[in-house]
Amino acid sequence: MRAEFTDDLITGNELIDSQHEELIGRINKLLDSCEAGEGKISAIKMLDYLAKYTDTHFGDEEALQKEVCYPDYDKHHAKHEEFKQTIQELNEMLQEEEGPSDAFVQKVEGPSDAFVQKVEEHVVKWFYRHISSFDRSVA
Repeated sequence: MRAEFTDDLITGNELIDSQHEELIGRINKLLDSCEAGEGKISAIKMLDYLAKYTDTHFGDEEALQKEVCYPDYDKHHAKHEEFKQTIQELNEMLQEEEGPSDAFVQKVEGPSDAFVQKVEEHVVKWFYRHISSFDRSVA
């Protein structure tokens, strides 16, 4: 399952929309690297990027929410924390499944199907639900 930035995800805030497009593109790159068998090291690097970028993005969204006195700020913030926890769990999942420490073996062995399914369910679908409900309600 690939993510696509569609019209129903547009919030109307140029900064937030551009960040959503970037995040969706990076999520797809993570899935592509898994599908291409690029290995766990590549997936870990993509997850690290997602973790850092979501910190920036969620910070920008929350600043906007405070600026407009968004009434569901606490609930929205909790959803952001939930997503950050998911990224951490995915990272741990990769670390636990990594297996042999030989660098060559790590490069050719890719993430498991269970990892890819978790990304699809807990990252791609989460993002669609979150943007179309929480983020659009701020706009």
